[in-house]
Amino acid sequence: MLETIAQGFIIGLLVSLPMGPINMLTIQRTLNRGRWHGFVTGLGAMLSDIAYASVTLVGLSFVSSFLTTHESELQLLGSIILIFFGIGVFATNPLKDWKPDRITGETRYVKDFVSSFLLTFSNAAIILVYVALYARFSFNPAANGWNSLLAGMGAFVVAALSWWYLLSLLVSRLRKHFNRRGLVQLNRIIGSMLMLVGVGGIALSIFPGLLSR
Repeated sequence: MLETIAQGFIIGLLVSLPMGPINMLTIQRTLNRGRWHGFVTGLGAMLSDIAYASVTLVGLSFVSSFLTTHESELQLLGSIILIFFGIGVFATNPLKDWKPDRITGETRYVKDFVSSFLLTFSNAAIILVYVALYARFSFNPAANGWNSLLAGMGAFVVAALSWWYLLSLLVSRLRKHFNRRGLVQLNRIIGSMLMLVGVGGIALSIFPGLLSR
């Protein structure tokens, strides 16, 4: 159970961390409208992530026997995909399409939430990232019953919620000293982390006895 919780938490973080359009939108709204507008924007993205994460888990539960039989091969494939995803994050310049919002009298949080949810939900390709992460960490809590599934998804939610809360809080606190170019370096760090996780997965797939030594 503890392993499932740890895996769910790590996956939730790895999905939320990359400085893509949603993270940039959260930062923009925090800078221009305030901390809670940024946080609510993150919540919209989190709801979409939960939907895709759940759909992917349900799909995997139907092929659990196949996953168990080919666990090492799938972990290797997922790790390779994760490396390419990390390279993409590393090479992405989050400032390229930076278009600061105009400060308006709009104060409705519902609009921030819905717009963020729809923007995230429109990217169905995120399912491939989930498949890669689940394969890399052999994450299939649905195969162990409802308690395991709820624990894994609960940890996923806690990780994502923590990230959006901390991001909006830090940007709000550092507003006067905010260096947007630092986002490029942050993306490179996150991309490097993803690549390292992928490399580690490849090593464990090829040399499964590494952890037992």
